[in-house]
Amino acid sequence: MKNEPNNPAREAQQEAYPLTGLSNEQVDKQKQAGKQNLALKPLTRSISRICRDNMLTLFNLINVTIACFIIYTGSYKNLLFLGVALCNTGMGIFQEIRAKRQIDKLTILTNSKVKVIRNGKRVEIEQEEMVLGDLMLLERGDQIPADGLVQQTAGLEVDESQLTGESDPVAKQTGESVMSGSFILSGQAFVETTAVGEDSFVSKLSLEAKQEKTAYSELLRSIKTIIKVLTFVIIPLGVILFIAQLNQSGDLNASILGTAAAMIGMIPEGLVLLTTVALAVGVVNLAKHKVLVKTLPAIETLARVDVLCLDKTGTITSGNLHVTDVLPEAEHTEAELSEAVAAIVFTLNDNNSTSIALKNAFPERPDWQKIETVPFSSARKWSGVTFKNRGSYVIGAPEFVFRDTLSEQKRQELHHYAEKGYRVLCLAKSEHPLPELQEMELIGLILIADELRKEAKDTFRYFKEQGVSIKIISGDNPVTVANVAMQAEIEHGHEYIDMSQVKETDDFSEIVQAYTVFGRVTPHQKKKLVQAYQKEGHTVAMTGDGVNDVLALKESNCSIAMAEGSDATRSVADFVLLNNNFDSMINVLKEGRRVINNIERVSSLYLIKTIYSVVLTIIFTFVNNAYPFQPIQLSPISALTVGIPSFFLALKPNYERIQGQFLKKVLQTAVPAAFCIVSYIIVIMLIGNIFGMSFAETSTMNVLLMGIVCFTALLTVAHPFDFKIKLMIGLLMSAFLCLFLFLGPIFSYTSLLNWGMAIVYVPLAVSVYPFFHSVRGVIMQFVK
Repeated sequence: MKNEPNNPAREAQQEAYPLTGLSNEQVDKQKQAGKQNLALKPLTRSISRICRDNMLTLFNLINVTIACFIIYTGSYKNLLFLGVALCNTGMGIFQEIRAKRQIDKLTILTNSKVKVIRNGKRVEIEQEEMVLGDLMLLERGDQIPADGLVQQTAGLEVDESQLTGESDPVAKQTGESVMSGSFILSGQAFVETTAVGEDSFVSKLSLEAKQEKTAYSELLRSIKTIIKVLTFVIIPLGVILFIAQLNQSGDLNASILGTAAAMIGMIPEGLVLLTTVALAVGVVNLAKHKVLVKTLPAIETLARVDVLCLDKTGTITSGNLHVTDVLPEAEHTEAELSEAVAAIVFTLNDNNSTSIALKNAFPERPDWQKIETVPFSSARKWSGVTFKNRGSYVIGAPEFVFRDTLSEQKRQELHHYAEKGYRVLCLAKSEHPLPELQEMELIGLILIADELRKEAKDTFRYFKEQGVSIKIISGDNPVTVANVAMQAEIEHGHEYIDMSQVKETDDFSEIVQAYTVFGRVTPHQKKKLVQAYQKEGHTVAMTGDGVNDVLALKESNCSIAMAEGSDATRSVADFVLLNNNFDSMINVLKEGRRVINNIERVSSLYLIKTIYSVVLTIIFTFVNNAYPFQPIQLSPISALTVGIPSFFLALKPNYERIQGQFLKKVLQTAVPAAFCIVSYIIVIMLIGNIFGMSFAETSTMNVLLMGIVCFTALLTVAHPFDFKIKLMIGLLMSAFLCLFLFLGPIFSYTSLLNWGMAIVYVPLAVSVYPFFHSVRGVIMQFVK
């Protein structure tokens, strides 16, 4: 019915407006004067800032400083590490700019437009096209884009919690001001814009900044902890090692190269890049599925979610409501009921889905004169109008209109309809003026039906398999909601509670443990339910599309909105489903888990080098030997055992549930590998000292054993194998051997075809695999 041509309800909205707004000439003058609303902040960083943030890092500063010292020695081939650092930085900039352009492109699709009156006609324009003096038409669910003065309203309720911190609705009358950043909870108003651009609150509290909440990321927190520790370790250790090496050998150039090798080894430069790039690639991949991601950490948060709270309308159901039955009471007629309902909905002229369904069902607008109006709000669950010489008429949820005055027989009837999945509205009349409900007479019932989204069952089945509990939090009748939940095959969907019977002092923790479906929930209760789940240790995601979901969306760990929902929900959400298809949530969960699991998988490879470099730096500060290798000798190891494989492993499908033990998982591989490398280097140093081997020979064997240990760790991390992984590792191992056989002089390796060296490195190489796994087994037992 909603999309039918020649729709009378839609035609009624094209009537002449009482206020004409600005003319085109006035708009042009305001634009020329610079009085235009150009204050919205983009969701992403600028390209210049992306470049600056990626280039001006502490690790890059350390790399450049080390490079300057190496240039002083004249050993230019040892500057190869700088090329790797530049490539890492360049790749980070490229991937982030690519993600930025994709996000900006999608953001344009979700930017809410503003309804204004110009030349006496309603038009929709971009927020940037607004000018000072524009006459805005604001309706329920809209976010106010600029400060203004109410010129005409029949009743307006505004949520100013973004500005005042108080979430109670604020009533606004003609002549009162409204502030940008507020949300329209109920009613409709014509508002003249009084401040735009830099003079408006919206310039300081743009959609992103206003709604921004601290996105907790265990992954990023763990990595930042590592970086913070290394920041205080690298520089002092480097200085101490350089002084010790210089005092022991007296060779300035050798001391610089040894110190440079140690400091380069301590920097896990690729780890930070890998995390940022992996998340950015995740954003781009989700964009292909028509999902807008506002913050990178949100991907990780959703991947960790174990409780998903849904609002019924717009998520489980399509939200395309239609009236199925009109049931007048015995002493009233269907014509009387239809006329009164039409009078209410066309007088209030609300734009929510229920009002649209009623307008479509009752298209003939009667000529009734209003005296007082009470617009719909989620807290009241009803709306009404006092008409001249006709009394007051109210339409809404029977339980809220009549409270405790309904007969038991009528309650049973309502329960019967709700069990069949109908939303039941009642029409009531009183001779008393609104807003008080006094001596209400029931005129009749209206049954409204909604349709289940076709993808709902498969989506909920998938989440159940992934260990994510589904909870339904709705403002509708709990019996109706439970019926829909059971149709969608949601586990424990029959366990419901009527939240209108719950007091503020009741224990919400007990409630969330006992029920799956929560009906007749107020916006404040939705928020408290989310908090109760969080208090129980759950990571909570909340979906919604209406203003009544805003408080809960903001409170949740991760919030998801439909693109067709209100401005308010889209602005507070971490994710926006641009195609309004809840099935996209499967892609979001999978992408998040893939990114996080793979980062955890390969992070240990980066930290192997960091751990053994720190330990070796401490050891060779006190040992009368040169540092065991030069910077150029490390570059192939870093590329073949860490850089190249980590890039491919980060793209591998991995949809297991996130366990939230990043450091534990990393250390189970990095620590034993680093321990093995340090052990082999000490053994080779002792053997070299006893048999008088040259630095070229011992350093070559050190690199060989280091590479074998790193490949052993790579095999552990890459498990389980598929053909592509086997092929990649095989090619990398072959390239590693070719370095020693054909490119040794370039990387300062001596030939391995030396019997004196072979007697040492062959037994050690054979022992790597059992030694590594023995150490790893001991460490894993210790960690447990």
